[in-house]
Formats: sequence, C-alpha cells, structure tokens
Amino acid sequence: MRYMLDTCVLIDLIKDSDVLDKDVISIIKDYSNTLCVSFETIREMIVLFNIGKLRGKGWNSSNDVLRFITDDMGIVVLPLTAEVADTYSRLELNVQQNHKDPSDHIIISHAITNRITLISSDTKFPFYCKQGLSLIVNRK
Repeated sequence: MRYMLDTCVLIDLIKDSDVLDKDVISIIKDYSNTLCVSFETIREMIVLFNIGKLRGKGWNSSNDVLRFITDDMGIVVLPLTAEVADTYSRLELNVQQNHKDPSDHIIISHAITNRITLISSDTKFPFYCKQGLSLIVNRK
C-alpha cells in the first residue's frame, strides 16, 4: 500500500519525535508499504533548511536533506503534474476553518489525484475527504 506523508509528519519522523501515534508508526514501520511525499513537501523542507528552521542529521546543504529523505529513508518523491494542477484548480477550500495554506492545498490535491492515503496531523484536512481525500489523522 502507498501512503503520502504530510510535511509535519515527515518532520516529526525525522526528528524521531514522540508525537506519532502507534497506528501511524506501524504503517511507517511496515516495509511492505511505500512511503511517498509530494514534491511540495520537499520544497517546504528545503526552504525550512535554508532559513535555519530545520537542522540535524549532519546536514550541510539542502541537497543533504533531499538525499536523507530519498536515499536514507527510502521515501519516494512524487512529481507535480498537470493532473495535480487540475485537481488543485478545482479544490474547494476549507473557508470555515480559514485554511489558506497553498502548500497544504497542493499536498491534498496530490494525494487526491494519485489516490494515495495522506497521513497528517493537521486538523483542517478532514474537510477535504468529501472531495476524495483518503486521510489518516495522526492523533497523538
């Protein structure tokens, strides 16, 4: 099975944080699963590294961050495509909760387009399930 990790879940995983619930950890540790991230998550991670908000693992460059995610963690980076852009252009936004983050909207659109279950800690994401998002919420 394929799962897409939201940026916040990937950061928690990299930090070896204790904030991932047991169900999410069991999905991640099951090597029969394929873990993916949107290219948008990679872009966010590189920005965080470049502005000094993401450090660790002996990284000296943003390329080190990318290589750690893809080579060391074995996570597949999914490219942005015209199909993802089409889903993004039609996405009904969660205005009730003032959800304005365009990176979140791209990641959600990516998961919907590729029919991949998204794992996130974001409490605003369940709104998008009625638009086709398959979601596991990290509740810890």
